[in-house]
Amino acid sequence: MSKDATNGPTIYSTTYTNAEFGSITLASNGESLVGLWLPGQKHYASTVVGEMVPDDTLAVFSQTTEWLDRYFAGERPDPAELPLAPLGSPFRQRVWDKLLKIPYGRTRTYGDIAAELAREDGKEKMSAQAVGGAVGHNPISIIIPCHRVVGTDGSLTGYAGGIGKKVKLLELEGVQDDRLFVPTKGTAL
Repeated sequence: MSKDATNGPTIYSTTYTNAEFGSITLASNGESLVGLWLPGQKHYASTVVGEMVPDDTLAVFSQTTEWLDRYFAGERPDPAELPLAPLGSPFRQRVWDKLLKIPYGRTRTYGDIAAELAREDGKEKMSAQAVGGAVGHNPISIIIPCHRVVGTDGSLTGYAGGIGKKVKLLELEGVQDDRLFVPTKGTAL
């Protein structure tokens, strides 16, 4: 892997276009997918040091494009089909691993994930807000399905790509849950 002018690893990028979601940026270290960001997403490319070098010839981009085509066509491609290498702290990595285990068309709450992590660590409890922070910083949206995480009360908050896109992704997956709602106010909109 080469280095860029800031001495970080070279990160390559390309764009995947979807009629409903616009130009989605894909990023790779040359072998694995390290980023997938929706237009206007919070924390856009925050794990990238330096400039991204355009290169649409990488095999991982072809694999990811095919995966996204299938996903947006209503199929259920498995994230394990792709070489994923999200960059983040060990805690964030653990949370993202939990996201990968949420089945297509299903949701989990921030509190459920926090409780599971606390049990694994032998702790009485863990902060759902800490889990929310890790979910919000997920650098590989859609494929690592952070859109499947909801508030304990069913609120659809905290999606870095925007609540409207979270709703569209859940609708695409056929999520049927009458308790889900978009809050009208709050800090996590």
